[in-house]
Amino acid sequence: MVKWVIFLLLILWCGVARAQGADVGLVNMVSGDVTFAPLTGTPGKVQAFMKLRDGDRINVAAGGQVRVVFFQGARQERWAGPASFRAGKKGAEPVSGKPADVSNLPAGVAQRIARVPELMQYAKLGGIQVRGGITPAQKASLEQQAAVSEARATYEKMRKESAADDITPELFLYSALHEYLLYDDMRTLVDEMLRKQPDSEDVKVLAAWVRTRASR
Repeated sequence: MVKWVIFLLLILWCGVARAQGADVGLVNMVSGDVTFAPLTGTPGKVQAFMKLRDGDRINVAAGGQVRVVFFQGARQERWAGPASFRAGKKGAEPVSGKPADVSNLPAGVAQRIARVPELMQYAKLGGIQVRGGITPAQKASLEQQAAVSEARATYEKMRKESAADDITPELFLYSALHEYLLYDDMRTLVDEMLRKQPDSEDVKVLAAWVRTRASR
C-alpha cells in the first residue's frame, strides 16, 4: 500500500513539474514595472537573476525593460515596454510588441549563465567550494589554462558587442573563473560589474563575497 502511495505521489509530482515548465532563460537586467504570470502558480514582479520557465508570460509596462538570456536558443533579448511575451525554449514568443535588441551568444555562454542564480545564492550564504580537496594551483596545472584562456577570449568578444550596462560578459567569465576558484581574477571582474551597474544590490553581494576570498 505504501509503495502505491509513493508511486502515485511521484506521478503527481512529475505532472506538476511538467505543468510548471522547465527553466528556459535567465533575467540579467530589469528596470521599471515588469511582471510575470506563470502557467500555474502566483504572478509576481520580475527580479534580476531569476529564471524563467517555459510558458511564463512577461508583461513590460511603458518605461520598463527586461533583458533575458535563453539557454537553449543561446540568444539574448531586450524588451522595452509597453510589450508582452511568453518565454519559450529558444527565445521569446511575442504577445504584443517586439524585442528592442536581439543578439546570438557564443557557444557555451548560455550554459554558464544558467549557473548564475546558484553562484549568487552561494555568495549570499558566504560559502566556499573546493571539489575533492583540489587546490586552485593544482586545478591550474591540470586542466584550467586552456579553458580559462578560451573563456577570456569569448569574454573580450562579447564585451565589444555588448551595451554599456550589460554585465552578461562578466557573468559568463565569473562563472568560468569560479569553476577553478580563481578569486583574484574574479575580483577585477566584479569591479567591472560595479562600474557598469553601481546600484545593483546583487552585484554588490558578488563583489563583497569575492573580496573575502581573494588573496587568501
